[in-house]
Amino acid sequence: MQPMRNAIRLIVPLTLVAVAGCFGLGRGEAPQRHYVLGVGPHPENPTSAGPTGEVSGVAIGLRPLRLAEYLKTPFIVVRQGPHQIEFSEFNRWGETLDQGINRTVAGYIAGREPFRSVDFAPYPPRAKHEYVIQLQILRFEGLEPDETAITKGEALLLATWEIFRGEDGAMLARGTTEYHGKGWTVGDYDGLVSLLETGLSELADDVVARLESVIAP
Repeated sequence: MQPMRNAIRLIVPLTLVAVAGCFGLGRGEAPQRHYVLGVGPHPENPTSAGPTGEVSGVAIGLRPLRLAEYLKTPFIVVRQGPHQIEFSEFNRWGETLDQGINRTVAGYIAGREPFRSVDFAPYPPRAKHEYVIQLQILRFEGLEPDETAITKGEALLLATWEIFRGEDGAMLARGTTEYHGKGWTVGDYDGLVSLLETGLSELADDVVARLESVIAP
């Protein structure tokens, strides 16, 4: 019985070492990089016509964002051709993508017009909004060229949005934003994230322009 116990004591440490080796990073393996959206202030849109006067007392709320299923991952997505996608194991989002997008778009909207407040879900306690926005992100990824010799791809954003009246939930407007950020160097994930954020800025432009027409037709 004693030899059996000694054998078990010997096997267990060796097993733990083997398991630890399976999960360890190799010395030459690339480190993980994590990215976030919306870092820093969002300046006002230089092409904006300026405050309309009707928006200063208006509170805006962004509902929980709807995200395409394949984007519900910490990995940054790159599309290769019309159907194949690649999840970048070593380039990841530093937060859940739906929260990051909602926070960033809310920041851009707040920088476009002097709304009383722009909140994104979960809302602050007792928050009331005159208008509520629902965003749905269908595409949010890098797009590699079909020809391997070409090193320039693009960033792609496809989103739909709806504006509701906060009082009774009536839909007032809807639209689609499609953005193609040209000139992405394939493999440059910092550049890809910057282009995708530019797409979110254009999405905010579209929403604010429609909001202005709804508030002050």
